[in-house]
Amino acid sequence: MRWSDVHAAHPDRWLVIEALEARTVGNRRIFDRIAVIETCDDGRATMKRCGDLRRRYPDREFCFAHTANPELDIEERRWIRIRGRARRR
Repeated sequence: MRWSDVHAAHPDRWLVIEALEARTVGNRRIFDRIAVIETCDDGRATMKRCGDLRRRYPDREFCFAHTANPELDIEERRWIRIRGRARRR
């Protein structure tokens, strides 16, 4: 599906989506084809579910968005992770 189809089919909802076909233009991620994985009423629950899916399926590209946005605008960020031992108190 395209975002315009998803936007029309799920009005005023939080969604967990998966990029089936995507590309990067500049620092923007363009999703040409997406699949709706789950719909939610709450943004916090959507973020949690998206994080769970990313950990479970690290090779797949999941994202969350609200259908109030007429266009899907996703900025690509490179994260630098530093591993270390958590400080215990």
